[in-house]
Amino acid sequence: MQIYIISEQEIIIFAGLKMKFMFETLAIHWSMNPEIFSIGPVSIRWYSLLFISGFILGWFIFRGFFRREGVPETLLDPLLYTLLIGTIVGARLGHCLFYQPDYYLGSWEGFKEIFMPWKGGLASHGGTIALFIAMWWFAKHYGRKYDFDFVWILDHLAIAVCFAATFIRLGNLCNSEIYGDVTSLPWGFIFELRDETEPKHPTQLYEALSYLLLGVFQILMYKYRLPKLHRGFFIGTFFIGCFGMRFLIEFIKEPQVGFEQDMVLNMGQWLSIPFILLGIGFLVYSHIKKQPAMIVHPEKKKAAPTNYAKSLNK
Repeated sequence: MQIYIISEQEIIIFAGLKMKFMFETLAIHWSMNPEIFSIGPVSIRWYSLLFISGFILGWFIFRGFFRREGVPETLLDPLLYTLLIGTIVGARLGHCLFYQPDYYLGSWEGFKEIFMPWKGGLASHGGTIALFIAMWWFAKHYGRKYDFDFVWILDHLAIAVCFAATFIRLGNLCNSEIYGDVTSLPWGFIFELRDETEPKHPTQLYEALSYLLLGVFQILMYKYRLPKLHRGFFIGTFFIGCFGMRFLIEFIKEPQVGFEQDMVLNMGQWLSIPFILLGIGFLVYSHIKKQPAMIVHPEKKKAAPTNYAKSLNK
């Protein structure tokens, strides 16, 4: 019988290799095909399906809001079209101008691609800015007639957007994009379609889960506490919760563009800070104004009876 004497250094190396093997075994090998099916040059992708599903879910959520607060359901379709156009245009411009302005503004070929969102590249910060503008127009166009204002529509939009954002981040997971740094955690994803060989943080899932939890909190507050809340509460908590989590998760996310390599805070974090401050501003506004979060429809005064009507009642 032979006895092998193993040094302390060899034990450490062996333990390290064993731990590495264990983590690689536990890691999730992710190679999901982004396409559901294709017909000729046209392909249907999971991202597109989830993106549209988020808006459809938002339509049903808003229908519940409108029914509870006495807003005509005929406004649902124009609201959906306004949200869809605003989101796509704003998110596309946000990506092109915030993340790759040199490419999209540096040549005619790049400039033409700004109008081709199917080639990829949407930024949530740009979409949020565009939604602000779109909802301001919607409130100005319809609000006076139906007794709601800009902050009211933002409050209700904030709840629906939580769930839509959850769907969109799941779409990013299906595309194997915007993931995080290397991790030794057992739920790390090896994104094989991107030729990754080490487990990475599934930051798409981190964001999706945080948005889902925020949405559940908001919907419960709406259902059980609405009469006691003030206008600006939902949009304020949304901005703080959504972009606060986005700011933190960006610390473990891989740079999306080259110029972020040497930045202390990346572009996503710098763009999140104004929205967090805006959220605080909305909560302060809510506390000071104390305007009811739900619509209070003014009672219509009955017309005074005419002399002729009085004579008929005698």
